[in-house]
Amino acid sequence: MAKKPQQLAIDTRPWRDPSNNKPFVRIKNVTKKFGDITAVYDVSLDIYRSELFCLLGGSGSGKSTLLRMLAGFERPTSGTIEIDGQDMTDVPPYQRPVNMMFQSYALFPHMSVEQNIAYGLKRDHLPRDEINARVAELLALVKLQDYGKRRPHQLSGGQRQRVALARALAKRPKLLLLDEPLGALDKKLREETQFELVKIQEQLGVTFIVVTHDQEEAMTLATRIGVMNQGEIAMIGEPTDIYEFPNSRFVAGFIGSANMVEGVVSEDEPDHVRIRSAELGCDIYVGHGVDCAPDQILWWAIRPEKMSISRERPVGLFDANVTKGVVEEIAYLGDISLYQIVLESGKRIRVSQTNSVRGNPDAITWEETVYVTWNDNAGSVLTS
Repeated sequence: MAKKPQQLAIDTRPWRDPSNNKPFVRIKNVTKKFGDITAVYDVSLDIYRSELFCLLGGSGSGKSTLLRMLAGFERPTSGTIEIDGQDMTDVPPYQRPVNMMFQSYALFPHMSVEQNIAYGLKRDHLPRDEINARVAELLALVKLQDYGKRRPHQLSGGQRQRVALARALAKRPKLLLLDEPLGALDKKLREETQFELVKIQEQLGVTFIVVTHDQEEAMTLATRIGVMNQGEIAMIGEPTDIYEFPNSRFVAGFIGSANMVEGVVSEDEPDHVRIRSAELGCDIYVGHGVDCAPDQILWWAIRPEKMSISRERPVGLFDANVTKGVVEEIAYLGDISLYQIVLESGKRIRVSQTNSVRGNPDAITWEETVYVTWNDNAGSVLTS
């Protein structure tokens, strides 16, 4: 579930109208090389105040290197980074309006929760009363009011994560960088903590930039996502855009599950495109125009939940948007069942169905021949 943007009578999402909004973080043509290895290549990215922006990518995609450059731990080989209108090129990490929360949490084991949170404030020589008030405020924010005297080893993983977050927020940074912040938590706790993190960020209004390899985590947390691949930004968009309208085969395959088939354009009209697909064993009729040429080879991606299966061939469908296959595997996931279907061409596709009937005795089962159908705007046509 994507984070809901705050809306008034008008759309308040600043990235929708960049001409009237100044970015809070501006990354311009940033490249970072380690010897002969290019970790980040010519990345340009604008992030707006109070966003919760996720950098999403696999290992080696460059996301953590980009985060470290924002923190000042690495210096760009070329390009510039601005935060709140100030060029950060020559600004050391300790003078940047930035704090960073590490995956390991890096809590001091010999200090109590209160002392961990207060550590940076004491180093800045704030008055004791102000430090105590700030610590109490942060403990309340992360719902650990009764745990201030405990040591980190006396806390659960989720509680340690919240202490690390409180400590990172103690000095009231303008920008908080989070490197795989929930990676050490188990699945159920991670899901619960995702929503807590969103609430805290909305309450404070601090700009968060989160690095993660977890697609579901990025979709849950983010106002926008930047998908990284081999040191470059592959796509930037809101979670719904990234999922429903990927701009490439890489993005379609990296975010969620997608059936990808190759085809050749046989009709190219302003209001529709017809794609001939030997893999599917049928034509794909797309109900809108596509920027392509006749006989062009392209790819069509469709999510498993956008397709339907039935034992009988649907009435009215002939040579397009319907194919036939045999159920090879079924994965029962509780809320849905995922069917792997082998088509007559040998191509395997996956189709999911909601289990709306409890213990449905009429459910399609293994080795059955089924028809797979979809509507004319269910998939994405991709040219790269």
